[in-house]
Amino acid sequence: MILVLGLVGFTMLMLVLEWIRADMVALLVVVTIGLTGLIPGDQVFNGFAGNAVIAIIAIMIMGAGLDRAGVLNLTASFVMRMARGMESRLGVVVNSVTSLFSAVIPSQALAALMIPVTSRLSARTGVPLSRLLLPMAFCILTATNTTLIANSPLIVLNDLIASANSNLPPGAHTIPKFGLFSVTPVGLILAVLGVGFFWAFTRKLLPEREDDRPKVTPGRTESYFADTYGIAGETAELTVTAESPLVGMSIGEVEQLHGAPLILAMKTGTESRVAPPSDQMVWVGTVLGVLAPRDAINAFANNQLCRVSMRMRQLGEQFNTTRAGISEAVVPPSSRFIKQTVGDLRLRKRFGISVLAVNRGDDVFREDVRAVSLRAGDTLVLHSKWRDLMLAEEDRDIVVVTDIPKEEQRPGKIWQAVGFFVLAKCLALFTHLDLSVAMMTGAVGMLLTGVLNMDEAYKAINWKTIFVTACLIPLGWSMDSTGTASWIAQQVLAILGHAPQWTMQLCIAVLTLMFSQVMSNVGATVMMVPIAISVAVSTGGNPSAYALIVAVSSSNTFLLPSGHPALMMVAGPGGYRAKDFLRVGLPLTLLVLVVTLVSINLMYR
Repeated sequence: MILVLGLVGFTMLMLVLEWIRADMVALLVVVTIGLTGLIPGDQVFNGFAGNAVIAIIAIMIMGAGLDRAGVLNLTASFVMRMARGMESRLGVVVNSVTSLFSAVIPSQALAALMIPVTSRLSARTGVPLSRLLLPMAFCILTATNTTLIANSPLIVLNDLIASANSNLPPGAHTIPKFGLFSVTPVGLILAVLGVGFFWAFTRKLLPEREDDRPKVTPGRTESYFADTYGIAGETAELTVTAESPLVGMSIGEVEQLHGAPLILAMKTGTESRVAPPSDQMVWVGTVLGVLAPRDAINAFANNQLCRVSMRMRQLGEQFNTTRAGISEAVVPPSSRFIKQTVGDLRLRKRFGISVLAVNRGDDVFREDVRAVSLRAGDTLVLHSKWRDLMLAEEDRDIVVVTDIPKEEQRPGKIWQAVGFFVLAKCLALFTHLDLSVAMMTGAVGMLLTGVLNMDEAYKAINWKTIFVTACLIPLGWSMDSTGTASWIAQQVLAILGHAPQWTMQLCIAVLTLMFSQVMSNVGATVMMVPIAISVAVSTGGNPSAYALIVAVSSSNTFLLPSGHPALMMVAGPGGYRAKDFLRVGLPLTLLVLVVTLVSINLMYR
C-alpha cells in the first residue's frame, strides 16, 4: 500500500509539474508495478490489449475517416444555412452540432476538426471568433459524456470496474458494467445545459473587446496579420545583381542583415520554391520574394544593390493565394515540437514552411523567432504552400486553424464512411460484442473501402493518449489488489463520519474535478474510481453511481486553459486570456457539478 501511494503521489506530481512527459511518466509507473510485483507479471501490460485502449484507437481512426470524407465540410455548409448569418442563431447551431459530434469523436480530435470550420463561419458571417471558439470548446466537454464512445474516462471505466469486482469483499454484489448508452440520460442533460448556457450568457460572459480579431481566410490575410502580429507590407521581388554584397551569402545570413525583409520565396535559375532553407546560397541572378513595407524594401534594395519589382513576375505562382499564403497553426499538447526551438525543427528544409511569428498568450515573438522554444498552446504564424502545410499537419504536431483550401478530401467516400460508422454503433448497441470489437469493425471497414489508407490510420492515432491510458490502468488495478483504495476510503469516512450520501458524492466529485484541472482526465479517473467504489461499498451507496460521478466529473475542466487539450488549442486562435476561462468556466463548473450529482442520483435512486 505504501508503494502504491508513492506511485500515485509521483504520478500526480509529475503530471502537474511536467518535468517528464506524461507518456514517459505512465511507462515508468507500469514498469515499476511490474518490477515490484504489485500485480502479476503476465498482467502488467494487459492495459495495451484492454477493451478501452483498442476502442479508443478504433474511434480515432473512424474520426479521421469522417473528416477525410468531408463530413465536416458538409457540417459547415449546414450550419451556414441554419444560422442565416444571425450571431445568436450561429452560436446555438455551432454548439449544437459540436455537441452532436462530441458524442462520437474524441475531444481533442474534434477540436482540431472544428476550429477551421468555426474560423470559416466567423469569416463568412463577421461574427468575432472569440464569441464562437470558447463556447464551442466548452460544449465539446459538456457533451462528451453522452455515450461511452468518445470519452476516454468512460471507456476506461469498465476496465476499472472489472478490477474492482475481483477484489470486492465477500457477499458484496458485483458491479455491472456500463453499456454503450448507459450514461446517455446524464450526458444529454449536460449537453443541453452547455448549449443553453452559452445561448443565454455568451454576450455577457464574452463581451466584445478592442482586440477581437477577425478570423483568417486566404483572402483576408494581409489585414488580419498586419493587425494581429504586425506582419504588414507588400510582396516584391528582389533580383540580386553581380555587384550585390548578398552574392555568396546564405538565406540565414541575409535575414540577419539590418532592415532585411521577410524572405518568403526564392528562385535560382529555373528552380523556385517557397520558404527557402537558411543554408540555401544566394547567387547572381537569384530572385528573392520578400514581404515588408515598400519603403523598407526600397531601402534594403538600395543598400544591397538589388533590383526591385513590386509586380510578381517570376514568383507570382508561389504567391497565388489559391496555392500558398500565410496561416496560423496551434501546437497541441501531444506535439513532438514542445520544448524544441523553431530553428531545431528545420521546418523550411523539411516541409517548405517559414515561421514568421509565435504567439503565446499576450506575447508575440517576431524577433529571432528561430530561438523561441515552443510550448503547448503556442500559435505559429506560417507561410507556405497549402499542400506542404497539409503534409506537415499529417504528423499531428501542429493543428492548422486557418481555413485553407484542402485537396485531399474524398467526398466520394462519404457514404462508406458514414455507413461503417453507423454499423459500428449498431454492433455496439444491439449485439453482445465488446465495444472494442464493434468499433474496430467500423475502422477496418473504412480502411477496406479506401476512406483512409493504413498510413493515414497510423497518423490518426494519438499514441501519447494511448500510452498514458494503457499504462495508468494497471495503477488502478494495483490500488484495488493491494487494498489501498479501501484504506483511503476508510480515512475519508473517518473524517466525514456519518455524512449523508450526497455529501460523500460531492466530496468525490470535487476531488476528481480538482485533480482533472491539473492532470489528465484519464489519470484522475484511474486514481479516483477505486476510491469512489470503496466509499460506496463501505457506506451502502451505489458503486455504479459513484464510479459514474468520477468519470463524468473528470471532464468538468473549464477553469484553466491547461485543464484540457481542447481548451489549450482554442486559447491562441481565440485570443483568450486566463481570466476569460475563469469568468466563463466558474459558473459552468458549478452548474455541471450540481446537474451531474442530481441527474446521476435520479438515474440510480
